[in-house]
Amino acid sequence: MEAKRQDIGMDIDENKKDTQNKTNTQDKTDTSNKKDKPDGSEKEEAQKSTSASREILSWILTFALAIGAAFLIKNYLIINADVPTGSMENTIMPGDRLIGNRLAFLKDTPERGDVVIFHYPDDEEELYVKRVIGLPGEEVRIDDGKIYIDGSETPLEEDYLKEEWTVATGPYLFEVPDDCYLVLGDNRNDSWDARYWDNKYVSIDKILGKGEVIYWPLQDIGKIR
Repeated sequence: MEAKRQDIGMDIDENKKDTQNKTNTQDKTDTSNKKDKPDGSEKEEAQKSTSASREILSWILTFALAIGAAFLIKNYLIINADVPTGSMENTIMPGDRLIGNRLAFLKDTPERGDVVIFHYPDDEEELYVKRVIGLPGEEVRIDDGKIYIDGSETPLEEDYLKEEWTVATGPYLFEVPDDCYLVLGDNRNDSWDARYWDNKYVSIDKILGKGEVIYWPLQDIGKIR
């Protein structure tokens, strides 16, 4: 009889242990699940962090694209230049800033009267802005402030000149080589141009673009003619 009581007691103790073990296991499982599953605030923080990262990445990509576009435009489409002197008055005033079209001579060649931006032949680190007067292969004669092309007796009409031409009026004779151009300033009385240069002609591959528009200062904005 005593043995049976002991067996019953042992069974009760075993049941208690099993129950306790199950409870402990369940508690551990619940605790582990709580750790594995983020609560609402943690999810919200994670979403905010992801959103912020995407926003930053979007700004970086936009900035990179803007820089790339500016590089392409500046180096392949347009050229920015300025004229610090009065050599191109009254077409371009001192301090005016202008935009040139790099593609203007991609298929066509410069024409007489075009305003061009080019590397100065005597110092190619400098950019100059002048007007095309003589074309490749032409003979250009300057006499008494008048320009004659290929022996013509009729002088070139130049309605863009600032004033009567009275300084360094000739005589000059220029024989323009192939693939080169003779250029002069519109203000002939105050223009450092082919009349004075050591290297008097501008090669076609040194012409960077055609002057198109003055964009600064505001009072001078307009198309270059």
